[in-house]
Amino acid sequence: MMKLVVLISGNGSNLQALIDAQQAGRLRGEIAAVISNRADAYGLQRASEAGIATRVIPAQDYADRAAYDIALGDVIEALGAELIVMAGFMRILTPEFVQRFAGHMLNIHPSLLPKYQGMNTHQRALAAGDAEHGTSVHFVTEELDGGPVILQAKVPVFAEDDAEILAERVQTQEHCIYPLVVNWFCCGRLALRDGQAWLDQQPLPAAGYASEADEGDLDGEAE
Repeated sequence: MMKLVVLISGNGSNLQALIDAQQAGRLRGEIAAVISNRADAYGLQRASEAGIATRVIPAQDYADRAAYDIALGDVIEALGAELIVMAGFMRILTPEFVQRFAGHMLNIHPSLLPKYQGMNTHQRALAAGDAEHGTSVHFVTEELDGGPVILQAKVPVFAEDDAEILAERVQTQEHCIYPLVVNWFCCGRLALRDGQAWLDQQPLPAAGYASEADEGDLDGEAE
C-alpha cells in the first residue's frame, strides 16, 4: 500500500472524502498522517476519529517560508510518504519544496483551470457571468495552481447562485474526483513526465480529462 500524507489548513472535507474512500477499499493507499499548519483545523479531528496520525507544524515556529518548508519536507520524508495530497493547505510552497517532491504532489483547485488561479474562484466565476464552473485536480509545480491538469469536473452556474451555493455544488464534485485521481496514482496508472500528466501510459490533453469522459476512462476502483 502506498503511503500518503495529506496537508490541510481547515475543515478537511476533501480529506474526509479520502478517508471514506480508504475505508471503503477504493483507495490503494494508506493515509500515513495528516499535517496542518493550524492547530484549530477541523480536519485534524476527522483524522483522529479515523485513527490516522496527525501533526501540527505552525508557521510561527520558523523564521521564514524556506525554513518551514524544509521542516515540513523532513517530516514527510520521515513518514515514508510516496504521495503528498494537498487538501486545502493554505500556504504557498517554496520552489525548493516543490522540486524536492516533484511528481509526487497533487492538488485540487476550485475552478476549471487555467481559469481563476488563486483565491475567490466562485465569486470570480459569478462576476464573469460564466455558464459553467468546476474543479480541477492537478500536479503541483512551482507555478501557483499551474501544474498539469489531470481531471476536471464541471457544474452549471444558475442565475440565482451566490458564491456559497456555487461552492457547495463544486465541492460535491471535488469529493468524487479527488479520491479517484489519488487512487490512479496509488495504482501506478498516473505519473508526471516531462511536465505533462500521463495516465495509463498515454499523455493527457492540456485540460486533463473532463467529467464527460466515459465511465471506462474514469474507472477508479482499486485493481
